[in-house]
Amino acid sequence: MELLLKIASVGIVTSVVCQILTRSGKDELSMVASLAGMIIALLMIVDQVRDLFDTVKTMFSF
Repeated sequence: MELLLKIASVGIVTSVVCQILTRSGKDELSMVASLAGMIIALLMIVDQVRDLFDTVKTMFSF
């Protein structure tokens, strides 16, 4: 549940920043901010998936 809240907060902040940049006429920076937000969220998910695979690996190791 904590991970979902973190990802949602990153999404909300990214959305607000993109809207501000778009309305001020800086569409290129808005795209960069959007990509940065997506990369941050994906890094959070990758860390959790790695922990999951490590747990499964230790469970089934002989």
